[in-house]
Amino acid sequence: MMRFNKEAIGDGANKISSQKNLSKNWGTYRYALSQTRVRFKDRLLSRSDDANELGELRKQSENEMKRCLNWWDLIWFGFGSVIGAGIFVLTGQEAHDHAGPAIVLSYVASGVSAMLSVFCYTEFAVEIPVAGGSFAYLRVELGDFAAFITAGNILLESIIGSAAVARAWTSYFTSLLNRPSNSLRIHTNLTEGYNLLDPIAVVVIALAASIAMASARKTSYLNWIASAINTLVILFVIIAGFAHADTANLKPFTPFGAKGIFQAAAIVYFAYGGFDNIATMAEETKNPSRDIPIGLLGSMSIITVIYCLMALSLSMMQKYTEIDTGAAYSVAFESVGMKWAKYLVALGALKGMTTVLLVGALGQGRYTTHIARAHMIPPWFALVHPKTGTPINATLLIAISSACIAFFSSLDVLASLLSVSTLFIFMMMAVALLVRRYYVRGITPQANLLKLVIFLLIIIASSMGTSASWGLNPSGWIGYTITVPLWFLGTLGISVLLPQQRTPKVWGVPLVPWLPSLSIATNLFLMGSLGSDAFVRFAICTVVMLVYYFFFGLHATYDMAHEQNKPESMKVAEVDSMESAGP
Repeated sequence: MMRFNKEAIGDGANKISSQKNLSKNWGTYRYALSQTRVRFKDRLLSRSDDANELGELRKQSENEMKRCLNWWDLIWFGFGSVIGAGIFVLTGQEAHDHAGPAIVLSYVASGVSAMLSVFCYTEFAVEIPVAGGSFAYLRVELGDFAAFITAGNILLESIIGSAAVARAWTSYFTSLLNRPSNSLRIHTNLTEGYNLLDPIAVVVIALAASIAMASARKTSYLNWIASAINTLVILFVIIAGFAHADTANLKPFTPFGAKGIFQAAAIVYFAYGGFDNIATMAEETKNPSRDIPIGLLGSMSIITVIYCLMALSLSMMQKYTEIDTGAAYSVAFESVGMKWAKYLVALGALKGMTTVLLVGALGQGRYTTHIARAHMIPPWFALVHPKTGTPINATLLIAISSACIAFFSSLDVLASLLSVSTLFIFMMMAVALLVRRYYVRGITPQANLLKLVIFLLIIIASSMGTSASWGLNPSGWIGYTITVPLWFLGTLGISVLLPQQRTPKVWGVPLVPWLPSLSIATNLFLMGSLGSDAFVRFAICTVVMLVYYFFFGLHATYDMAHEQNKPESMKVAEVDSMESAGP
């Protein structure tokens, strides 16, 4: 009886303790919400620094990632992460619907814009070699709030990118089996665009994530093999395509005009996405200052040439009106009498998409890890496994989310939203690079900082104006006579009136501020070429991100930043204040 009473008393005490903790936690949260305005101002104006990103923040993962990659690995990771669904699927879709044979010019336009972004990423990755990629770079130069908006888009890009590639994987697998389109998907009565359920895409994502979680080095070996096979298929496509070329198929070259070229460029930009994954591997690279420039610039230069040649070979093999939007290259070879070649192309496409998912799982997990290190999402996702040296929790977060979306959503719904998110991140990176070169806290005079802000606003506003003029009246010219000179004057103002405050230690973007400013302009221009539906989805996602930020992310990052340096007297006062705010 006494034993029973003791147990009952113990249970009662535990229950009371739990209730007190719950009450205290709720009081803490209520107090944090009441300080939202003050905390937001603090986070808006605060900046991280190189040393914090390279040192203190990495301790949140408890275990170090293994430095096991070199420039050779990064070049092949570049091939593996970029060449996949974009070139094999979107080329046919955009040539048929928007650009015609001028799809090659769409790849040139988006390739130039992508290369400008590659320059920015390379300088940052060499200077701040951490797993966070663009998130870490923006925290240092533009602050926590800008970094969070970008972090939300990085997670969105990661989740949707993997889902889009997995959906395309199913399409090419269907073609390889010589089955009717969508025959391996489950047909339902849901809304158009969400009515074809794709269980195969879910399985592919799960397998890629499992391999990425096992080891970065083993994933690299597998990527070498798959990318080598894919490269042989690409060479076959180019050579065989030109061997069966008919120049008559190039007429008319621009059936949809310049508007169609740039509209297609904004969509096929997705085909260049993925190179930023290489920057996230800086923490696992043996010699970042040497290996990252070679890996990033080398792989992207070759990929741009390959894309243009593949797009041209497709346009010369088949009339743009006859190109199949689902499996363009396979059907094109069948139309010129090489029916057997469609199986080789489908196999190559599957290999390419598989490596995109593999390398994507690596890079996305590392992005997410660094975001969690800053407590913008729960820090549990920042943990690195002691045996594998990989961020298993972060990889699982992206994989499960991607699988859910891939199960329901079609490729066209995903690609447009992905392009907006990608272009937005790359535009922010160019802004951050200009800030890094021309502003150093404690050194740059306030007058120069004000000039920099004004010139950046002129560059961004004029670029948006150029994009709006194009979208409203592509054949007009009056708007450009205002916006283009303004962009030029804004860039010239930075170049002439502001001295550079920081010189890159090893590798830097050439022709600063002109190339970063041009990157801002091209990314905003391509964003303006997308349809309104993409921006509606983008706006909805942004609103969801902001709700999360103001209710959770803001307070977690504020607490982390201030807790260590807070005097003991302030801690006591805050506890008293929280208790009085409690119920």
